[in-house]
Amino acid sequence: MTDAPRSRAPIDFYFDFSSPYGYFAAEKIDALAARFGRTVLWHPFLLGVTFKVTGLAPLPTIPLKGAYSMHDIERSARYFGLPYRQPSTFPIPTQHAARAFLWLNDRSPAKARDFGLAAYRAYFVDDVNISELGAVLDIAAGVGIDRDELSAVLAGTEIKARLAAEVELGMSRGVFGSPFIIVDGEAFWGADRLPQVERWLAEGGF
Repeated sequence: MTDAPRSRAPIDFYFDFSSPYGYFAAEKIDALAARFGRTVLWHPFLLGVTFKVTGLAPLPTIPLKGAYSMHDIERSARYFGLPYRQPSTFPIPTQHAARAFLWLNDRSPAKARDFGLAAYRAYFVDDVNISELGAVLDIAAGVGIDRDELSAVLAGTEIKARLAAEVELGMSRGVFGSPFIIVDGEAFWGADRLPQVERWLAEGGF
């Protein structure tokens, strides 16, 4: 008896640029997927929108859990072998970065990934406040994006509506956190679920 053919459907990866766990997953997800012949569809997301639905709150504001989480984030960075420095301003709104990513992703997913990783590293390694439009434009220019063109796009209403629709679509699929990974219809929340994602990919489910 032979094994059933493995799925080759893309993996959906939802992330918020203010999420340290999203940063950890962003650094790992493409290589993990590639080992099993999968591609990844990256989806920028806004946790603040889901907080209004779920009643959740940013980690630092939650008694007991907040203090634990700050320790866990630094420990998780060491576990994943990734550089990390707690940002001086945390969390932050990330609409500018999310809109920039979405616009770039519509044109070149590879370039959008370059920007996305650069934005994450700027915030969680270099302590750059990526809630500021100028910082986002600087990061984009650093990966070869025309600063003036992107600035004009981010000033318009079309990309704002586009991101709002993307977030609503994610929520309709059950997305509420970052990172949120969907593999063959199976949802995994958190960077600590990457080993489960790997096993799912290896075994075709469990």
